[in-house]
Amino acid sequence: MARVPAAFRKAVVHLPRAPRALARRYATRRPSPTPELVTQPHPWSRAVGLVTVVLIGTWLGLLIVGNVRAPVGPMNTTMTLRPSLTGGTKINVSPLGALELDSHIAPVRLDVNVDQLDPVRAQALVDHPERLSGLQDEVTQDVTHGTVDLALRSCVAVVTGATALGLAVYRRPRRALAAGGLALTVLAASGGTAFATWNPESVLEPKFSGLLSSAPSLVGNARSIVTEFDVYQKELARLVTNVTKLYDATSTLPAYAPDPTTIRVLHVSDIHLNPASWKIIASLVDQYKVNVIVDSGDTMDHGTAAENGFLDPIEDLGAPYVWVRGNHDSRLTQRYLEDLKNVHVLDEGKAKTIAGLRFAGIGDPQFTPDRSQVPGGDAANELAGARLATSLRDQKTAGTPVDVAVAHEPVAARQTDGDVPLALAGHIHHQEMELLPYGTRLRIEGSTGGSGLRAIEGKHPDPIQTSLLYFDRDTRRLQAWDEIELGGLGLTTAEVRRHLVEENQPGAAETETTSPAPTP
Repeated sequence: MARVPAAFRKAVVHLPRAPRALARRYATRRPSPTPELVTQPHPWSRAVGLVTVVLIGTWLGLLIVGNVRAPVGPMNTTMTLRPSLTGGTKINVSPLGALELDSHIAPVRLDVNVDQLDPVRAQALVDHPERLSGLQDEVTQDVTHGTVDLALRSCVAVVTGATALGLAVYRRPRRALAAGGLALTVLAASGGTAFATWNPESVLEPKFSGLLSSAPSLVGNARSIVTEFDVYQKELARLVTNVTKLYDATSTLPAYAPDPTTIRVLHVSDIHLNPASWKIIASLVDQYKVNVIVDSGDTMDHGTAAENGFLDPIEDLGAPYVWVRGNHDSRLTQRYLEDLKNVHVLDEGKAKTIAGLRFAGIGDPQFTPDRSQVPGGDAANELAGARLATSLRDQKTAGTPVDVAVAHEPVAARQTDGDVPLALAGHIHHQEMELLPYGTRLRIEGSTGGSGLRAIEGKHPDPIQTSLLYFDRDTRRLQAWDEIELGGLGLTTAEVRRHLVEENQPGAAETETTSPAPTP
């Protein structure tokens, strides 16, 4: 047998030691990274995801459990906080409609649903009407308790919703608790913002939606709106009181009960041959007990004799009709109206006292359907307005000052600044209220005919707009006004917006009302 060399034997003896030596050699080296199929999310992505979970969980929590059923006087209500971009308060009074208030600016909205009238508490008020005097204080306390309960329940709702959703998404208790804490922080910040921007006077300018005939009766008449609209909670109580009376009185919606000392003027304009306007005007005259109707022109479209029959329903509208000529109304139209009963045509600054108010007006100097004449533009209307202003000053010198000036073009009406408390105009087919530099208030009416046949020219039909103006019978000054807007062709929506003259709002200086200073 051949002898094995010594060198080979030595190599074989040390062979098992080689792997251990290699292991020790490479143990100190950094291991190569293990490839991952899913990349780790960026910190900003995790933050956005957490915020999304918080917002969705908060919304779900408020939607499912974030409401409180609270008795408010004789009414059973449901109070709810809802996420919103604009904030505010919405009071749903079924079947009367809804009342929206710009009460605060925050990402949450307060919804108050009047569910039903409690028959026991309502009958107690009927049996003991003297309790109505203390109902406002009772309702104020009920609203306060309901709001506190709602705040506590909302906190529990948002924390529970965000935590539960965070646990379902992340499956980590720490992440879920972080979502709940962030939700509570968001709610607290929203509540702080709402408190900082709280506007108790928002009830002075509510927006009504729903059935038109009942909306104004929820807030009362023009005189009481001036004297009694002082704080938000009391007005909510007054709302509940009036709704209680409505439910108790009849199952059908009652007509508006006006203040007998208030003069109610219905301002219409730019009817443009829309036959539906007469039915709307007649309904408003009946529902609101209107004393006088003022039409600031463009009743017609072309001013032809063939159109004159359209004007005949004016005699049966139920109130005196004051009219000035617009740029679509011809002299032929004016003469036809002068022969109708119950119609008072104003032109060349003539003044007439109707229903306790003194009116003066001037017709539009241009008749634009007549293509044979070159329109005079704003210069012609400025000259007409100057003639009207001269007549107003003459009336004041004679001791018979005018209360309301009427023109079709706002350009003409602005020339009366300082010579009359209120000027009415139309022409531009949308509503505006402007306080001119020398104290005259200019009211521009929208189109009560929904722009007539022009309503079908655009993508959306023009709304039918009109206004109800409330005047104090003693001072003959404007106290408040309702902007009434009905959906255009094919629409059935209705909105009423109540507004107060600035000097009549709470906090305004109580000074004696004086006539505006004359124009220098």
